[in-house]
Amino acid sequence: MSRHRTRTRPPLTLALPALLAVAFLLLPLVGILSRTEWGELGTHLTSPGVVEALRLSLFVSLWALGLSLLLGVPLAWLLARVPFKGKAFVRSLVLLPMVLPPTVGGVALLLGFGRRGLLGPWLEGTFGITLPFHTSGAVVAATFVAMPFLVISLEGALGGLKQSYEETAASLGASPVRVFFTVTLPMVAPGLIAGAALTWARALGEFGATITFAGNLPGTTQTLPLQVYLLLQDEPEAATSVSLLLLVIAMAVLIALRGRWTGTPVAARPAEAQAPADEAAAAAPETERTPAGALPTAGAGGGAGAGAGAGAGSIPAGVPADPHDSGHWPLHAEVTGFNELTLDADPGTTIAVVGENGAGKTTLLRALLGLTPRAHAELRLGDTDVTALPPHKRQVAWVPQDGALFPHLSALANTAYGLRARRVPRAEARREAQLWLDRLGVGHLAARKPAQLSGGQAQRVALARALAARPRLLLLDEPLAALDQTTRARVRHTLRTHLAGFGGVCLIVTHDPVEAVSLADRVLVLADGRTLQDAPPAEVTRHPRSPWVARMLGRNAWPGTASADGLVLSTGGRLVVAEALPEGSRALAIIGPEAVSVHRDRPAGSPRNVWQGSVREITAVGSRLRVLVGSAEAPDLVAEITPEAAAELGLVDGTEVWTSVKATEVTLVEL
Repeated sequence: MSRHRTRTRPPLTLALPALLAVAFLLLPLVGILSRTEWGELGTHLTSPGVVEALRLSLFVSLWALGLSLLLGVPLAWLLARVPFKGKAFVRSLVLLPMVLPPTVGGVALLLGFGRRGLLGPWLEGTFGITLPFHTSGAVVAATFVAMPFLVISLEGALGGLKQSYEETAASLGASPVRVFFTVTLPMVAPGLIAGAALTWARALGEFGATITFAGNLPGTTQTLPLQVYLLLQDEPEAATSVSLLLLVIAMAVLIALRGRWTGTPVAARPAEAQAPADEAAAAAPETERTPAGALPTAGAGGGAGAGAGAGAGSIPAGVPADPHDSGHWPLHAEVTGFNELTLDADPGTTIAVVGENGAGKTTLLRALLGLTPRAHAELRLGDTDVTALPPHKRQVAWVPQDGALFPHLSALANTAYGLRARRVPRAEARREAQLWLDRLGVGHLAARKPAQLSGGQAQRVALARALAARPRLLLLDEPLAALDQTTRARVRHTLRTHLAGFGGVCLIVTHDPVEAVSLADRVLVLADGRTLQDAPPAEVTRHPRSPWVARMLGRNAWPGTASADGLVLSTGGRLVVAEALPEGSRALAIIGPEAVSVHRDRPAGSPRNVWQGSVREITAVGSRLRVLVGSAEAPDLVAEITPEAAAELGLVDGTEVWTSVKATEVTLVEL
């Protein structure tokens, strides 16, 4: 498909200076090309002096690159990842050699490392090292001016890398050093390569600091740029030829980088962008398997999951029910800080954590992981107090919303990552990882990279990776939020099946009522970091204590104060109920949308609660319609009716209607 781009004609006042700038930069290069004696080029470049200078330049630039990598990579990581006082000063210090005149840099090096400098006498007296006017001095000078290019490029790449990859690796048991070398560096490889190339090219062309600090000694410190300087005095034609060589090297580096000055972390392309045929082909082997040990899920969501995902989480014949003995680990946590709550759960319990945005759901998970200063968790798993342990030693596995599969590793290597971090031999780790992938119905995708997986497949691999790491606590942060409805139902069924055999506790952050009801044994409702309700799903469904949760479950929720015959609403008006609470108590009125009747004329008969309003919105939910009615006499009310009833009433946006609710259909929950 062709792309049509709008061509913008630049104004002359901008185009003319821009063209002059290009000409200004290009003219010196054209001068070198036009004045080069092409017939004598080979002779000039193969002369003994030039060959010796080239050899020395390569030696110095490669050593400078090595030192820059050794010192600059940790410095870039520190600047990108660690908050500390004086970071702006350190970053300015890194950039200083780039803006400092090279000769001034050479003078500074002499005063720092020279024989009469700050460190020079100690180096010479203790180790016998003399840097000025020595090859090692040329290396130090080149490193001083070139290392900033590496630091800047790598820091930019690290800044663009989502920390969830590193945090997930830590939750799988990888130490900070292992995370750095197995996750961070491979993912910022483009930035590292770009920085290394620029560093080498800058070191190869260094002149001012080298001649000031190391001198211009043939065979010792006389690099190729210094050779050009000497040739200009006696053999200007040869100087032009050597300059052309340096120009070609510099241009080759820039063309190879193609403008990637800061690098780009490796990122998987969105799975949803793949062709539907790939999803269908990958799902075909799963649907042919026979479910083994699948547990029915509760509520409507369970039925949808089982129907849409029959066999999605089944275990193929010959695969053991569990690759290892998982053990049993009850949970006890006392969380302080932004979150203030105590959490206890028996082994095998799945807790859905729900609440409004900002309620502290993700903060709770990160506190249990030990990854946030906003909250602190006194955490005990089984008989072990892990409060003082770093994240990689807690045996708390985390699956973030996007799965955070490492894009440079295959599905099998991703799944085996936690086992390898715990020093399980490679062959055994891969065997166990394959078993987990088979259990979750994606074993046939073991060799694929994350970019080759669909959303549902990637989520199952992420879950397999977390379970394979042998955690004692499993944390899932909206694991199904990014999936379409069909895939979500299939993965939900798979998740429920395999959580049934987990010996620890699982916390799932979700905004989906189906997930909360079908996956969890308990629902923990948070508000401002505190526990608002902690009860089984059926209890939360019948008596939600939060208006947000009630609306999440599809119910009308009106807060107010209990009166003799019902509820005085917070927004004004009254609601008559069949069973009143003690007068003056705060309460929440729960009204199911199916209990709301919609009429074109004022209804006659028994309803005690009748309001006039207008239709504000009509949305389809499955085979029924949800009608939002606004009224000046009561809060907004959602009614659920059939399409036939809506057609008979002639409902459209703005239609004037009457709504009614029987007193017996209202449930009051004391807050």
